[in-house]
Amino acid sequence: MKTILITGCSSGFGLEIAKHFLDRDWKVVATMRTPDPEVLPSSENLRILPLDVTDAASIAAAIREAGPIDALVNNAGIGLLNALEGTPIGKIREIFETNTFGTMAVTQAVLPQFRERRAGVIVNVTSSVTLKPLLLLSIYTASKAAVNAFTESLALELAPFNIRAALVLPGQAPDTRFADNARALMLGIPEAYDDLAQKVFTGWAESTDPKTKSRDVAEAVWSVVTDPAAPSFLPAGPDAVAWAAAR
Repeated sequence: MKTILITGCSSGFGLEIAKHFLDRDWKVVATMRTPDPEVLPSSENLRILPLDVTDAASIAAAIREAGPIDALVNNAGIGLLNALEGTPIGKIREIFETNTFGTMAVTQAVLPQFRERRAGVIVNVTSSVTLKPLLLLSIYTASKAAVNAFTESLALELAPFNIRAALVLPGQAPDTRFADNARALMLGIPEAYDDLAQKVFTGWAESTDPKTKSRDVAEAVWSVVTDPAAPSFLPAGPDAVAWAAAR
């Protein structure tokens, strides 16, 4: 039985990915900043571990406790909706610490075991906002676009060791907490940008376009992990697929 470690499993995509693999008889190591055993069904194939991807000691402890794994899904991330002008540089660094450097740090921690076994799959969950510029998401988009570039280059250096690195790019997913979390981190959009912010929220509320569901992302991750022939750059959800096609 194979084992997968997934970051950011307390809600949204990470939670759905964990359920998806559990339902298909994988061993799942579901990690969260604050472990909550109530969010996932009880299973002898499930372990829930604490993990703060911005903390080196936390990463080392989680990888050590997880033991050998066959796949890693870097899903942990935080959203931010604000103008660059209204965002303190400290907040920008916080976004990158989680979304970008956290992904790199966890990946780096699992590479020795993958390289020694000459096997392993790394899936980095980024975002379809990297496919199409959107208002007030410059910082968040930059943090995710960096992971795209990192992953595509990383795949080349890991290929000689039979390790695969791939991207899954979800679209807008109303069934996750992204919008709520982004609002919580807004810190007060500068007054000059109020009209732009209203335009964004009105667009979200009034849009009737097809949206991404968490299960779309779980299915995409499953495909990448279990099928060596799967694309290494995989949009997830009808909106993400459409944006990728229009590039």
